[in-house]
Amino acid sequence: DVQLVESGGGLVQAGGSLRLSCAASGFNFRDYAIGWFRQAPGKEREGVSCIATRSGSTYDADSVKGRFTISSDNDKNTVYLQMNNLKHEDTAVYYCAAILYRGRVVAGTLKLAFDYWGQGTQVIVSS
Repeated sequence: DVQLVESGGGLVQAGGSLRLSCAASGFNFRDYAIGWFRQAPGKEREGVSCIATRSGSTYDADSVKGRFTISSDNDKNTVYLQMNNLKHEDTAVYYCAAILYRGRVVAGTLKLAFDYWGQGTQVIVSS
């Protein structure tokens, strides 16, 4: 059974850090790109970052570039999102998702219809 399970969310002060984890199972991890998305109340879902697990190719949205880093531990079938210098506007529910993918990830990758989704983890940044 395919599963994506996010963890690592919580409450943090502005300027602080969190590391989110996305544990995947039930599919061939290296054949997929894994993306992080977020949705804040009253806002549309936003693609944050993604990684092609086979190649390590990554893409970061401009809003998080230089602050967030996505990485993959392919032996553990787990993708991480290291979130540094958090801002109040980063407050959202963060989701990871997977899509069958080959090649380099680009901005448009986050616009694709991802196959599998996790349940989300809440990130609250106080100001």
